Amino acid sequence: MATDKLRAWWAHRQGLDGTLRGSSAAAVLERTGWMRSVGGSAPYLGLFARARLDRETVDADVARLAIHELPSARGCTYVLPSADFELGLTVGAAAPAGELAAAEKYLGVTQAEIEQLCVTVADLLDSEPLSPAAIKEAAGSAVRNLGEAGRKRGTTTTLPLALGLLQARGDIRRVPVNGRLDQQRYGYVRWTPSPRGGLSDMDTARTELARRYFSWAAPASLKHFRWFSGFTAASAKKIAEQLELVSLDGTDLLMPKEIADEFAAFTVPSEPSYALLAGIDGIHLLHRELPRLLADADVERPVPGGRAGETLGGQADPPSHVIVDRGRIAGLWEFDTETGKIVHKFFGDEDAALRETIARTEEFVRDQLGDARSFSLDSPKSRASRVADLRLSPR
Repeated sequence: MATDKLRAWWAHRQGLDGTLRGSSAAAVLERTGWMRSVGGSAPYLGLFARARLDRETVDADVARLAIHELPSARGCTYVLPSADFELGLTVGAAAPAGELAAAEKYLGVTQAEIEQLCVTVADLLDSEPLSPAAIKEAAGSAVRNLGEAGRKRGTTTTLPLALGLLQARGDIRRVPVNGRLDQQRYGYVRWTPSPRGGLSDMDTARTELARRYFSWAAPASLKHFRWFSGFTAASAKKIAEQLELVSLDGTDLLMPKEIADEFAAFTVPSEPSYALLAGIDGIHLLHRELPRLLADADVERPVPGGRAGETLGGQADPPSHVIVDRGRIAGLWEFDTETGKIVHKFFGDEDAALRETIARTEEFVRDQLGDARSFSLDSPKSRASRVADLRLSPR
């Protein structure tokens, strides 16, 4: 199977060819998959690249719960459309349950204690969000300090255990304090009515997650699906068999029957189709196999700001934001806050369409986001070496 066709198809299914222009944020997420943010700009960049959605529109959708950031697959937080709130919470419920089990085993916490704290916390929350510090103060002695043992395990009090369970049950939700997705300061508020209701069967939820995953990411292997879902090999195989996926000849890649004919008829566009995306965008993260998006000539390229000998092909994730052309990672970029400009390295000859895409994204980042952080701890200082390397690197 030609890798250029696979890359271009993945980009097409991800809406990076203009086919989702003008769609709502929820529609984009339903078609292309849940988006990771980790306190960075990935959701904004992804929605802008696919549908030209501005930050104000996305933030308004968050405020009215058309989309929301929730703990879901593998217990990680993703931005989900409202149609998937219940599914995301259901498949993510094992993570807080596991944290409670570990606290019971190692920190002397009891389930009864945490359940009582859940009642106390839920009663404190109403229409106005409260920060964790405010909740802790209001809950008083109901929140217990877990001492040195808790500090070593990253759970200093019992409050995070209760908050995790309440979120997974859909009783409360986490609200960004300034309404933005690219930061990690939150308050908590009651969720009424709760999105959790009819999807209590975990087997059904896992099958539905797989159905969505293969519609977003196919063709994809069971290994890819296991990375995204966190399911065991046996569970992933069993679920895939229920979906009656078809194999792509000569590979371990699978796809739903209903898109197999469309894939067979698909041809690689002759003209470039550029998008500037975050390094954790779904074009990469749904599979998390970086070399599949790199041309052979780019695998050995040095990592900007990296150690001697580090290459792009040897990374689990892109070291910077990415420039994508028909599914291929064709360059890297960062935002320089000092100049208000994008600094980039393109792996080829630049054309007018690329320059236009860079200028459009640069204006969006500068005027609407202020920065393009990769994650919450990313800062102009932490990325300075990458910016310098990208600025000085020969094309």
